[in-house]
Amino acid sequence: MSIDNSKIPFFKKGDIGALTYVVTNNIINYLIVIGTLSGILGWPDDIVYGKVIPGMSIGLALSCLYYVYMAMKLAKKEGRNDVVALPSGVSTPAMFVILYGVVMPLHYALGNPELTWSAAVAACFIGGAVEFSGGFIGPWMKRNIPRAALLGTVAGIGFIWMATQGLFDIFSDPVVGFPIFIVAMVGLFGGYLFPKKLPPLVVAVVGGIIYAFCLGRTSIDFTGIGFYFPNPVSTFQNLVNGFSIVAPYLTIIIPIEIYNFVETMDNVEAANAAGDNYSVREAQFADGICTMISALFGGVVPNTVWLGHAGLKKADAGIGYSIISGLILGGAGIFGLFTFLSELVPPAICGITYLWCAVIMVAQAFRVCEGKYFAAITVSMIPPVADFLFTQVTGSVGLANIWTEVTASGVNGYSPEVTEMIINAGVMWRGIPEVKAGAIIVGILAGAMTAFIIERKLDKAAITMFVAAVLSLFGFVHSASLGFYPHSQFVLGYLVSTVLLFVLHFGSKSWLEAQDDFDYV
Repeated sequence: MSIDNSKIPFFKKGDIGALTYVVTNNIINYLIVIGTLSGILGWPDDIVYGKVIPGMSIGLALSCLYYVYMAMKLAKKEGRNDVVALPSGVSTPAMFVILYGVVMPLHYALGNPELTWSAAVAACFIGGAVEFSGGFIGPWMKRNIPRAALLGTVAGIGFIWMATQGLFDIFSDPVVGFPIFIVAMVGLFGGYLFPKKLPPLVVAVVGGIIYAFCLGRTSIDFTGIGFYFPNPVSTFQNLVNGFSIVAPYLTIIIPIEIYNFVETMDNVEAANAAGDNYSVREAQFADGICTMISALFGGVVPNTVWLGHAGLKKADAGIGYSIISGLILGGAGIFGLFTFLSELVPPAICGITYLWCAVIMVAQAFRVCEGKYFAAITVSMIPPVADFLFTQVTGSVGLANIWTEVTASGVNGYSPEVTEMIINAGVMWRGIPEVKAGAIIVGILAGAMTAFIIERKLDKAAITMFVAAVLSLFGFVHSASLGFYPHSQFVLGYLVSTVLLFVLHFGSKSWLEAQDDFDYV
């Protein structure tokens, strides 16, 4: 009797840790989505718990189960049973960019949660389509866009939006926030473990919930638990209506989804290096399709392959963790189990998660790139700050019933009189509206140009500036909306820069000398 060596055990001891990793971190992402939509924006429960959360859960459950199928297929192909399913989850960087770069500005501009949700669903669907396309164009983009530019831009988003919000949430209630902060930091950045190898983050989350409840800061409410299964037919109509609204935000959606599918590529390639030879293209297709399905059921954030496959393989995990986590997360969203968690979890827990994710995003950018690219990372981190400052300033000025308008330069800003008043008051505003328009693309372009200059590839830096000119011409950057802007000063500026860089490129072969062993630090 022969033994089938390709049959993976349904559940292994290593699946316990893997299950904790996937479920815990995804739940925290769910809480961040709930905290943003319900807590900050005040969306009604029927949208948050009746559409957004179930939609996310359906997409996530499908991706978890599909990765089990991929693992079983790989095991059969290679005749071994030690294959580990790819870890799946909500894309944390993309989640923050969609929430703060698309949903929040739309919410304040439209003043209608239902309409904003329609646009967010459309954005999620478009993002899934971009992820899917990564299976075709991903390798080319990875070869031609400097990694420092991609990682630096995302790090800038993490720092200015996530880290600040996280730390301020902790300090807003020090009695609750400080103990949670300290316990979590001991594990996340100090590397300590409690007895039985219990991670301090788990202690901080569970203990923080109990601690806040005992202090009366939170409450338990089971009234929201029920059955929430969105109707994809009605959601599809909302999705179609949302396309026209979300069109100006394609300059945010497309770049972050490019980052997302590059992240999937990296994480699947890491799994390949660990011994499980998955198809990168198939994983990108799966991410894109599951994200689009999530949008059809009301979800607003994309899925991705997570980091950590090598650790799960070392821990001897298999496929059971992915099956169970998919069922848990899918069931929790459909049956409304997140409704009582939102009332039970103090803001400081989401705050430490914001801060942790932001630190990882910034640290990763500097860790995986050579030291010579630190300038490119830093430069690409700056444009997202313009998006943050624009939101803060316009929100404050709006209290005086003064709103932005399309200015003579083609961007959303204020009249010359209001602009002068803001600048004279010492507020950093000059150039903010211009950089804010397409800030993510501007960050990638600025970082890419800097990286190519560091590499002494001035011809590629020139091509980057020409691409920037084309994007400006059609309003992808530095414009309030897509269109045709042949008279834009940015088109002219980028074209002049293109010519200058080509002149310097050809000069580097004769009169422009490159110093040996040059280090700008």
